[in-house]
Amino acid sequence: MAAQLVKSRLLRRIADREATSGVIGLGYVGLPLAMELADAGFHVIGYDVSDAVVRRLMRGESHIQDVPSRQVAKHVKAGRFIATTDEARLADCDTISIAVPTPLAKTRDPDMSYVIAAAEAVARRARPGMLVVLESTTYPGTTRDVLQPRLEARGLTLGVDAFLAFSPERVDPGNPTWNTKNTPKVLGGITPACTEVATALYESCIDRVVPVSSPEAAELVKLLENTFRSVNIGLVNEMAIVCDRLGVDVFEVIDAAATKPFGFMRFTPGPGIGGHCIPLDPHYLAWKMRTLNYKTRFIDLASEINSAMPDVVVRKVADALNDEGKSVRGSRVLVLGVAYKKDIDDMRESPALDVIRLLQERGAAVSYHDPHVPVLREDGHEMQSVALSDAAIRGADAVVVVTDHAAIDWKRVAANASLVVDSRNVLGRSGPTRARVVGLTPRATSLAGVPPKPAATADQPRRRSSPGASRGRAKR
Repeated sequence: MAAQLVKSRLLRRIADREATSGVIGLGYVGLPLAMELADAGFHVIGYDVSDAVVRRLMRGESHIQDVPSRQVAKHVKAGRFIATTDEARLADCDTISIAVPTPLAKTRDPDMSYVIAAAEAVARRARPGMLVVLESTTYPGTTRDVLQPRLEARGLTLGVDAFLAFSPERVDPGNPTWNTKNTPKVLGGITPACTEVATALYESCIDRVVPVSSPEAAELVKLLENTFRSVNIGLVNEMAIVCDRLGVDVFEVIDAAATKPFGFMRFTPGPGIGGHCIPLDPHYLAWKMRTLNYKTRFIDLASEINSAMPDVVVRKVADALNDEGKSVRGSRVLVLGVAYKKDIDDMRESPALDVIRLLQERGAAVSYHDPHVPVLREDGHEMQSVALSDAAIRGADAVVVVTDHAAIDWKRVAANASLVVDSRNVLGRSGPTRARVVGLTPRATSLAGVPPKPAATADQPRRRSSPGASRGRAKR
């Protein structure tokens, strides 16, 4: 009876918006969630270890592209949202959602230090009647192995006087259609009562909640989603290499295949994969399975292919310059776009970092332009975005398209460049240009004077300027 009263009281506080909701980690995942909770009428305490982030938020300024400053300012002014570095404030929370980074170590093993630190902070402040939800992407078993023992060590009985669940974040930075509120929320609790309480919280601010039977099932959902994408991107990246060696336009092949109304899903090749999810998440599953003496072959192969794509792009640059009697060493190369995908400022795991590094190692003088990334800092080195002027474009021996931002004036590029290595298919089908456009595969010849249908821009690479172009090959 006492256990039922604890659950009923928390459910009532959630329904009446009397519960105080805590969010640990105020980055790409945590801040949007905190704003949705505040929009739903909860008092929200956001905890972050960064003084700079907390000070900025308390001034009403957002540091996340998908969260407008006016939304933050509104809730700060109303007293509905407080950002703090004071761990003690977690004790005031009825619910706590953990949204901290889960990077990989250099050995490709999970770095669980942020999750462990958050779990220990929560455990120090845990009390009866509290709900804890882990959102950080991680390996199956983390919720049960890392969170549960620490909460139980406080004398709490999960499903009775405290509640624990996992709900994978599904944030897609820069997506104009799908956001935290309208993206379905998967969750799985340690017990049915945990799932019930967590469902009540998220149903208050998310359009659709999808309960599953356990935290492990919920943890695997996110890993399956991003392994699916990684493997299919790896497949289409390899298809681009196949098409190049056969002298076929990979985008023509993809366009035609996409006309099949069943059994085919469109993916497009590109210069590599980036962001915090696709390059990392599958390795959490691979690591877990290695501990169970099983090798995840699809994951490893896809990672090998996708990781090699920046080298493919650089080899295209070298071949294209060689065709013009130039070497990479001493050539001026202008890289367009350094964020990991279009129209965002996120540099995490961006393939542009490898493209720039490989070009510099070959002796090229590299500059870049990105309207969303004014300064690029990596491994102690700093570069600043140059203005996309006619002179800057004309002065480059090669222009390399890595990220196809909508804000870049592609007509200006086409009108002024002499050589473009286009890994995003942004110029490849634009018709006659001043530039010689080189992609990862040859361009298709128009049928009866009609240009091929434009390909959608997603994660795509590019084709060679003509079947007679230099046949440099990528090592695997």
